[in-house]
Amino acid sequence: MLSSLFQFFTSLKLTVVCLGLATLLVFVGTIAQVEQGLYQAQDRYFRSFFVYWSPGGADWGIPVFPGGYLIGGLLTLNLIANYVRRYKFNRANLGLLTVHLGLVLLLMGQLFTDLLSTESAINLQLGETKNYSEDFFASELVVADTTDPDTARVVSIPTTLLPTTPTVRLPQKPFELQVRQFWPNAELLENAGEGTVASGATDGVGRTLWVQGRPPTVKMDERNVPAATVTLSDAGKPLGTWLVSGLLRPQSFAHEGRSYEIALRPKRHYTPYSLTLLDLRHDVYPGTDIPKNFSSRVRIDNPSSGENREVLIFMNNPLRYQGLTYYQYQMAARGPVKSSTLQVVRNPSWLTPYLACLLVGAGLTWQFLAHLIGFLKQRSA
Repeated sequence: MLSSLFQFFTSLKLTVVCLGLATLLVFVGTIAQVEQGLYQAQDRYFRSFFVYWSPGGADWGIPVFPGGYLIGGLLTLNLIANYVRRYKFNRANLGLLTVHLGLVLLLMGQLFTDLLSTESAINLQLGETKNYSEDFFASELVVADTTDPDTARVVSIPTTLLPTTPTVRLPQKPFELQVRQFWPNAELLENAGEGTVASGATDGVGRTLWVQGRPPTVKMDERNVPAATVTLSDAGKPLGTWLVSGLLRPQSFAHEGRSYEIALRPKRHYTPYSLTLLDLRHDVYPGTDIPKNFSSRVRIDNPSSGENREVLIFMNNPLRYQGLTYYQYQMAARGPVKSSTLQVVRNPSWLTPYLACLLVGAGLTWQFLAHLIGFLKQRSA
């Protein structure tokens, strides 16, 4: 049985079938981006073991096609098995061994990138200082104890848990949180209209607002704005019901002599250092509105290392610091409030594709030179 299994994974037919399935998957997944958006199509077709099909309105699915993880995993096993079976470590096969090692590293690097990388953004007004960035897609419901003016104790609940977890006991807080209603994407209105519902809030700014649920968007230039109506209680005694949304500021309340805030906001990624926006530039070509240069001068303040220095970030010249890469992303330099937005990327395996390409290139070069030298020797003889 082990021999048959090993023979299956070393089969050239498996390689051809996986490459064919990968080609078809890339084609279908690319077409699906039109209706489902880039990130949803990536999750469904490429960051999965199977592609599922569901009947209209059903909450279950049937696997109908292998996903990117399954095809990539089989190709990786196929390469490793052939590596072990067919090639012996000698000078003649060194090039092919290096090429296969580079291909395996390339596939594994893409897997690590999918699992470990994060993307967020930090928006800084001129002179503002922040030590966190905000996620592009993930949101969180937070309840913060703001009694101490220097330190806030925050409890964060991912919004992905709100539809399935109606009641949450907040750690280190005397509260129990109950989710009354949740909208994955919603617009807030001051007056009732078609398709709107009363917020149901008894406290905060949401008492006079109406909520209009919208279908979740998949467009690259749009974002879902979740909203929820939540009730806080202490020992079973309701303290109030609030409407929270990404469109509303944090709402304050007091309980037993302490001050609190409740908000629904983009998920924050904190860092042990802070960035301060010192200056920004938005240059255009003379006589046109065509951008010539976007740049932000920031100061890094890291108390743990005592580092305090200025860095200039501009197009194609990011800042790499402590495993994070800061790219110049957006800028508002012409209005009364000047601000700059930096895209923050965390990708621990960012060097893997470069190393894999170097290995493949070195292996092909070695193999070509070995054949060339052998050919020249034969011709000379």
